[in-house]
Amino acid sequence: MRARRRHVLVLTAVDAERDAVAAGLAAAGRAGSGFEAVTVGVGPAAAAAGTMYALMEKLTVERWHPGLVISAGIGGGFAPAAPVGSLAVAETIVAADLGAQTAEGFAPVAELGFGRSEHRPPAGLSRSVADALAAAYGPVLTVSTVTGTAERAAELAGRHPGAVAEAMEGFGVAEAAAFFDFPVLEIRAVSNAVGPRDRAAWRIGEALAALTSAFGKLPGVLEVEAAHDGT
Repeated sequence: MRARRRHVLVLTAVDAERDAVAAGLAAAGRAGSGFEAVTVGVGPAAAAAGTMYALMEKLTVERWHPGLVISAGIGGGFAPAAPVGSLAVAETIVAADLGAQTAEGFAPVAELGFGRSEHRPPAGLSRSVADALAAAYGPVLTVSTVTGTAERAAELAGRHPGAVAEAMEGFGVAEAAAFFDFPVLEIRAVSNAVGPRDRAAWRIGEALAALTSAFGKLPGVLEVEAAHDGT
């Protein structure tokens, strides 16, 4: 049976990330061919709203049914798993600061009974993408405030063992995708280490180049996975 291509919607926070994704897709010969990258804004709220708008437009106006939604961009990497310039793929997409501070420590919103604190991408697909991209694989944390101290980095790592990266949009994108029951992935290129804030040490250009490289490879990976699924 011939594999059917996945229609893929990629959501980024800023135009520079979108352009890096588009450059990778163009290099793979897939620009405008079943893939589209859209900028939705910075932070989980903007990401959720922008993703919902983009999905509604695809479904109702363009009659374009995404088979996969991807949150993509640059982010911070947890050492030593995800050094600067490397890639990270989410095993789980975690709302790391959505909850309450208590005398016993941080309580995630799910423990408070008010919703969910994480989304799980399709395990086989996310693992295959991570392997194909030689990416770190583990929880990717969504935060509303970027980590800027060693103490905060240690707290997050302690609460989320195996965390590989943090960014600001993944959980928002995943919430919108879940509304339609669309599968979601999160792919991050690491521009800086999670920890003390040192803008001089950030390598944004290097991270954007890694993002371009990732999306140059991704279409082929998804086709292989679709063929394995028999779709």
